[in-house]
Amino acid sequence: MATTTTWDIAQLDRETKDGFVFTAHWVVDSTDGTYKAGAYGSVGFERPEKLVAYADLTKEVVIGWVKEAIGGADKVAEIEAALQTQLDEQKTPTKASGMPWS
Repeated sequence: MATTTTWDIAQLDRETKDGFVFTAHWVVDSTDGTYKAGAYGSVGFERPEKLVAYADLTKEVVIGWVKEAIGGADKVAEIEAALQTQLDEQKTPTKASGMPWS
């Protein structure tokens, strides 16, 4: 089965006086239907010249900000590749723990 990767926003931190979002806490989850892997992070934003009204923000807009702030398409691809590596390791482990005796 193909891997599905989903980016989401867990929380936003904002200033109450004008709604400026200064931090976004993000999550990304990958699954192949059987195995799951995920990552979490936070990213801060500089105050822009023109604010988007807090009430007008959408998840898609903020995810776009997050992806740009963490390093753009290259960093997004790196994170998603790392999650795929975790899924592959779950499917076909290359390491194990234990002892050969009981």
